[in-house]
Amino acid sequence: MKLRHHHAVWLMVLVALLWSTAGVATRYLEYARTFEVTFWRALFASLSLLVILPFFQGRAVFQKIRHAGWALWGSGLCWAVMFTSYMVAFTLTTVGHVLVTLSLGPLLTALVARVAIGFQVPLRTWVAIVVAGSGMAYMFSSQMGSASLLGGLVALTIPIAAAINWTISQYAHDQGHALDLVPAVLLGAVLSTLATCVLAYPFQASRHDVMLLGLLGVFQLAIPCVLCMVCARVLHAPEISLLQLLEVIFGILLAWLGAGEEPGLPVLLGGTLVIGALVANEFLAQTVKPRRTE
Repeated sequence: MKLRHHHAVWLMVLVALLWSTAGVATRYLEYARTFEVTFWRALFASLSLLVILPFFQGRAVFQKIRHAGWALWGSGLCWAVMFTSYMVAFTLTTVGHVLVTLSLGPLLTALVARVAIGFQVPLRTWVAIVVAGSGMAYMFSSQMGSASLLGGLVALTIPIAAAINWTISQYAHDQGHALDLVPAVLLGAVLSTLATCVLAYPFQASRHDVMLLGLLGVFQLAIPCVLCMVCARVLHAPEISLLQLLEVIFGILLAWLGAGEEPGLPVLLGGTLVIGALVANEFLAQTVKPRRTE
Protein backbone atom coordinates (compact mmCIF):
# COMPACT_ATOMS: atom_id res chain seq x y z
CA MET A 1 0.00 0.00 0.00
CA LYS A 2 1.49 3.31 -1.16
CA LEU A 3 0.61 6.35 0.92
CA ARG A 4 1.47 10.02 0.76
CA HIS A 5 2.46 11.79 3.93
CA HIS A 6 -0.85 13.55 4.60
CA HIS A 7 -2.79 10.36 3.84
CA ALA A 8 -0.67 8.47 6.37
CA VAL A 9 -1.30 11.18 8.97
CA TRP A 10 -5.07 10.92 8.59
CA LEU A 11 -4.87 7.14 8.63
CA MET A 12 -2.98 7.33 11.93
CA VAL A 13 -5.77 9.54 13.30
CA LEU A 14 -8.23 6.76 12.42
CA VAL A 15 -5.90 4.22 14.03
CA ALA A 16 -5.83 6.25 17.24
CA LEU A 17 -9.64 6.45 17.22
CA LEU A 18 -9.96 2.67 16.86
CA TRP A 19 -7.41 2.07 19.61
CA SER A 20 -9.31 4.41 21.94
CA THR A 21 -12.47 2.27 21.93
CA ALA A 22 -11.07 -0.21 24.47
CA GLY A 23 -11.76 1.95 27.52
CA VAL A 24 -15.44 2.59 26.90
CA ALA A 25 -15.99 -1.01 25.76
CA THR A 26 -14.66 -2.45 29.02
CA ARG A 27 -17.38 -0.50 30.88
CA TYR A 28 -19.90 -2.93 29.39
CA LEU A 29 -18.11 -6.16 30.38
CA GLU A 30 -19.96 -8.39 32.86
CA TYR A 31 -17.60 -10.96 34.38
CA ALA A 32 -14.28 -10.97 32.50
CA ARG A 33 -11.23 -10.22 34.64
CA THR A 34 -8.15 -8.29 33.57
CA PHE A 35 -5.96 -11.17 32.37
CA GLU A 36 -8.97 -12.81 30.75
CA VAL A 37 -9.77 -9.55 28.97
CA THR A 38 -6.22 -9.49 27.64
CA PHE A 39 -6.35 -13.16 26.63
CA TRP A 40 -9.63 -13.02 24.67
CA ARG A 41 -8.72 -9.77 22.98
CA ALA A 42 -5.32 -11.08 21.88
CA LEU A 43 -6.80 -14.43 20.82
CA PHE A 44 -9.40 -12.85 18.53
CA ALA A 45 -6.77 -10.48 17.18
CA SER A 46 -4.58 -13.48 16.31
CA LEU A 47 -7.44 -15.32 14.60
CA SER A 48 -8.49 -12.27 12.60
CA LEU A 49 -4.92 -11.57 11.51
CA LEU A 50 -4.65 -15.14 10.24
CA VAL A 51 -7.41 -14.13 7.80
CA ILE A 52 -6.49 -10.49 7.14
CA LEU A 53 -2.82 -10.95 6.31
CA PRO A 54 -3.20 -13.82 3.77
CA PHE A 55 -6.11 -11.95 2.16
CA PHE A 56 -3.92 -8.94 1.37
CA GLN A 57 -0.53 -10.62 1.01
CA GLY A 58 -1.34 -14.21 0.07
CA ARG A 59 0.02 -17.32 1.73
CA ALA A 60 3.52 -15.99 1.21
CA VAL A 61 3.04 -14.04 4.43
CA PHE A 62 3.62 -17.23 6.41
CA GLN A 63 6.84 -17.82 4.50
CA LYS A 64 7.94 -14.33 5.48
CA ILE A 65 7.39 -15.19 9.13
CA ARG A 66 9.15 -18.54 8.85
CA HIS A 67 12.21 -17.03 7.20
CA ALA A 68 12.09 -13.68 8.95
CA GLY A 69 15.15 -11.92 10.28
CA TRP A 70 15.72 -10.23 13.60
CA ALA A 71 13.70 -7.11 12.68
CA LEU A 72 10.41 -8.96 12.26
CA TRP A 73 10.81 -11.00 15.43
CA GLY A 74 12.02 -7.98 17.37
CA SER A 75 8.98 -5.99 16.29
CA GLY A 76 6.70 -8.92 17.16
CA LEU A 77 8.15 -9.10 20.64
CA CYS A 78 7.58 -5.36 21.09
CA TRP A 79 3.93 -5.74 20.07
CA ALA A 80 3.54 -8.62 22.54
CA VAL A 81 4.90 -6.49 25.39
CA MET A 82 2.57 -3.62 24.51
CA PHE A 83 -0.49 -5.88 24.17
CA THR A 84 0.18 -7.57 27.51
CA SER A 85 1.59 -4.83 29.75
CA TYR A 86 -1.20 -2.38 28.93
CA MET A 87 -3.88 -4.32 30.83
CA VAL A 88 -1.53 -5.64 33.53
CA ALA A 89 -0.49 -2.11 34.44
CA PHE A 90 -4.10 -1.13 35.07
CA THR A 91 -4.39 -3.89 37.69
CA LEU A 92 -1.42 -2.50 39.64
CA THR A 93 -1.87 1.27 39.51
CA THR A 94 -4.29 4.02 38.53
CA VAL A 95 -5.44 4.80 35.01
CA GLY A 96 -3.94 8.26 35.28
CA HIS A 97 -0.52 6.91 36.19
CA VAL A 98 -0.54 4.53 33.21
CA LEU A 99 -1.59 7.25 30.77
CA VAL A 100 0.99 9.72 32.07
CA THR A 101 3.65 7.04 31.63
CA LEU A 102 2.45 6.36 28.07
CA SER A 103 2.94 10.05 27.28
CA LEU A 104 6.69 9.44 27.56
CA GLY A 105 6.47 7.51 24.27
CA PRO A 106 7.34 10.32 21.84
CA LEU A 107 10.35 11.43 23.88
CA LEU A 108 11.63 7.87 24.30
CA THR A 109 11.06 7.18 20.60
CA ALA A 110 13.00 10.28 19.57
CA LEU A 111 15.86 9.37 21.90
CA VAL A 112 16.02 5.71 20.82
CA ALA A 113 15.83 6.63 17.13
CA ARG A 114 18.55 9.27 17.60
CA VAL A 115 20.92 6.90 19.41
CA ALA A 116 20.21 3.68 17.49
CA ILE A 117 19.91 4.84 13.88
CA GLY A 118 21.17 8.42 13.94
CA PHE A 119 17.80 10.02 13.26
CA GLN A 120 18.06 13.80 13.38
CA VAL A 121 14.90 14.84 15.22
CA PRO A 122 13.56 18.18 13.89
CA LEU A 123 13.28 21.04 16.36
CA ARG A 124 9.54 21.30 15.67
CA THR A 125 9.09 17.68 16.82
CA TRP A 126 11.08 18.30 20.03
CA VAL A 127 8.91 21.31 20.80
CA ALA A 128 5.72 19.37 20.05
CA ILE A 129 6.90 16.50 22.27
CA VAL A 130 7.50 18.87 25.18
CA VAL A 131 4.17 20.65 24.76
CA ALA A 132 2.18 17.43 24.29
CA GLY A 133 3.93 15.74 27.20
CA SER A 134 3.17 18.73 29.41
CA GLY A 135 -0.47 18.57 28.42
CA MET A 136 -0.65 14.85 29.21
CA ALA A 137 1.00 15.32 32.60
CA TYR A 138 -1.35 18.18 33.48
CA MET A 139 -4.40 16.15 32.50
CA PHE A 140 -3.69 13.38 34.98
CA SER A 141 -1.42 14.97 37.60
CA SER A 142 -4.18 14.82 40.22
CA GLN A 143 -4.23 11.01 40.00
CA MET A 144 -0.52 10.44 40.58
CA GLY A 145 -0.70 10.23 44.38
CA SER A 146 -2.03 6.66 44.60
CA ALA A 147 0.18 5.18 41.94
CA SER A 148 2.33 2.18 42.91
CA LEU A 149 5.98 1.76 41.99
CA LEU A 150 5.43 -1.71 40.51
CA GLY A 151 2.52 -0.52 38.39
CA GLY A 152 4.58 2.40 37.15
CA LEU A 153 7.44 0.09 36.17
CA VAL A 154 5.08 -2.23 34.28
CA ALA A 155 3.51 0.74 32.51
CA LEU A 156 6.97 2.05 31.60
CA THR A 157 7.59 -1.09 29.50
CA ILE A 158 4.85 0.07 27.09
CA PRO A 159 6.47 3.30 25.80
CA ILE A 160 9.88 1.62 25.88
CA ALA A 161 8.61 -1.24 23.71
CA ALA A 162 6.82 1.25 21.44
CA ALA A 163 9.97 3.34 21.05
CA ILE A 164 12.01 0.28 20.08
CA ASN A 165 9.26 -0.91 17.74
CA TRP A 166 8.98 2.36 15.80
CA THR A 167 12.75 2.61 15.58
CA ILE A 168 12.92 -0.91 14.13
CA SER A 169 10.23 0.07 11.62
CA GLN A 170 12.15 3.23 10.69
CA TYR A 171 15.37 1.26 10.27
CA ALA A 172 13.63 -1.37 8.13
CA HIS A 173 12.16 1.36 5.93
CA ASP A 174 15.60 2.91 5.47
CA GLN A 175 17.02 -0.45 4.39
CA GLY A 176 14.50 -0.89 1.54
CA HIS A 177 10.91 -1.88 0.82
CA ALA A 178 11.57 -5.64 0.68
CA LEU A 179 11.38 -5.98 4.47
CA ASP A 180 7.73 -6.21 5.53
CA LEU A 181 7.05 -5.78 9.26
CA VAL A 182 3.25 -5.99 9.09
CA PRO A 183 3.25 -9.72 10.03
CA ALA A 184 4.97 -8.69 13.29
CA VAL A 185 1.54 -7.68 14.58
CA LEU A 186 0.41 -11.31 14.24
CA LEU A 187 3.49 -12.50 16.09
CA GLY A 188 2.80 -10.04 18.89
CA ALA A 189 -0.83 -11.11 19.22
CA VAL A 190 0.11 -14.80 19.34
CA LEU A 191 2.82 -14.23 21.93
CA SER A 192 0.45 -12.14 24.06
CA THR A 193 -2.21 -14.87 23.86
CA LEU A 194 0.26 -17.52 25.01
CA ALA A 195 1.59 -15.30 27.80
CA THR A 196 -1.87 -14.64 29.30
CA CYS A 197 -3.51 -18.02 28.69
CA VAL A 198 -2.54 -19.53 32.05
CA LEU A 199 -3.08 -16.28 33.95
CA ALA A 200 -6.65 -16.04 32.59
CA TYR A 201 -7.68 -19.37 34.15
CA PRO A 202 -10.33 -20.04 35.42
CA PHE A 203 -12.30 -18.39 32.64
CA GLN A 204 -15.34 -16.47 33.85
CA ALA A 205 -16.35 -14.34 30.85
CA SER A 206 -19.97 -14.50 29.74
CA ARG A 207 -21.04 -14.92 26.12
CA HIS A 208 -21.64 -11.17 26.03
CA ASP A 209 -18.08 -10.53 27.25
CA VAL A 210 -16.53 -12.88 24.69
CA MET A 211 -18.46 -11.26 21.85
CA LEU A 212 -17.45 -7.77 22.96
CA LEU A 213 -13.81 -8.77 23.39
CA GLY A 214 -13.93 -10.44 19.99
CA LEU A 215 -14.94 -7.13 18.43
CA LEU A 216 -12.10 -5.43 20.29
CA GLY A 217 -9.65 -8.04 19.06
CA VAL A 218 -10.59 -7.36 15.45
CA PHE A 219 -11.36 -3.64 15.33
CA GLN A 220 -9.36 -2.31 18.29
CA LEU A 221 -6.19 -4.40 17.87
CA ALA A 222 -5.80 -6.31 14.59
CA ILE A 223 -6.98 -3.81 11.98
CA PRO A 224 -5.55 -0.58 13.49
CA CYS A 225 -2.20 -2.19 14.34
CA VAL A 226 -1.75 -3.42 10.77
CA LEU A 227 -2.70 0.03 9.47
CA CYS A 228 -0.21 1.56 11.89
CA MET A 229 2.61 -0.58 10.51
CA VAL A 230 1.62 0.51 6.99
CA CYS A 231 1.83 4.14 8.09
CA ALA A 232 5.28 3.44 9.55
CA ARG A 233 6.57 3.07 5.99
CA VAL A 234 5.79 6.75 5.34
CA LEU A 235 5.92 8.55 8.70
CA HIS A 236 9.02 8.95 10.84
CA ALA A 237 9.26 7.14 14.18
CA PRO A 238 8.85 10.18 16.50
CA GLU A 239 5.97 11.44 14.34
CA ILE A 240 4.06 8.16 14.69
CA SER A 241 4.58 8.09 18.44
CA LEU A 242 3.36 11.67 18.73
CA LEU A 243 0.20 10.94 16.76
CA GLN A 244 -0.48 8.02 19.08
CA LEU A 245 -1.22 10.48 21.87
CA LEU A 246 -4.55 11.15 20.15
CA GLU A 247 -5.64 7.76 21.48
CA VAL A 248 -5.83 9.24 24.98
CA ILE A 249 -7.83 12.26 23.82
CA PHE A 250 -10.27 10.12 21.88
CA GLY A 251 -10.53 7.68 24.78
CA ILE A 252 -11.58 10.47 27.15
CA LEU A 253 -14.21 11.72 24.72
CA LEU A 254 -15.63 8.24 24.13
CA ALA A 255 -15.78 7.57 27.87
CA TRP A 256 -17.63 10.88 28.27
CA LEU A 257 -20.13 10.15 25.51
CA GLY A 258 -20.48 6.40 26.00
CA ALA A 259 -20.11 5.94 29.75
CA GLY A 260 -20.99 9.33 31.21
CA GLU A 261 -17.46 9.98 32.58
CA GLU A 262 -17.40 13.76 32.16
CA PRO A 263 -13.86 15.21 31.93
CA GLY A 264 -12.88 18.07 34.19
CA LEU A 265 -11.14 21.34 33.38
CA PRO A 266 -7.59 19.86 33.61
CA VAL A 267 -8.52 17.22 31.02
CA LEU A 268 -9.96 19.81 28.65
CA LEU A 269 -6.98 22.16 28.97
CA GLY A 270 -4.41 19.37 28.74
CA GLY A 271 -6.17 17.89 25.72
CA THR A 272 -6.07 21.28 24.03
CA LEU A 273 -2.28 21.38 24.48
CA VAL A 274 -1.87 17.88 23.01
CA ILE A 275 -4.07 18.50 19.97
CA GLY A 276 -2.49 21.92 19.40
CA ALA A 277 0.99 20.38 19.44
CA LEU A 278 -0.06 17.69 16.95
CA VAL A 279 -1.67 20.17 14.57
CA ALA A 280 1.32 22.54 14.70
CA ASN A 281 3.81 19.71 14.14
CA GLU A 282 1.92 18.36 11.13
CA PHE A 283 1.50 21.84 9.65
CA LEU A 284 5.22 22.53 9.89
CA ALA A 285 6.00 19.07 8.49
CA GLN A 286 4.65 20.19 5.13
CA THR A 287 7.45 22.76 4.75
CA VAL A 288 10.33 21.37 6.83
CA LYS A 289 12.12 18.24 5.67
CA PRO A 290 13.72 16.00 8.33
CA ARG A 291 17.46 15.52 8.13
CA ARG A 292 19.54 12.50 8.97
CA THR A 293 23.08 12.32 10.23
CA GLU A 294 25.65 10.51 8.15
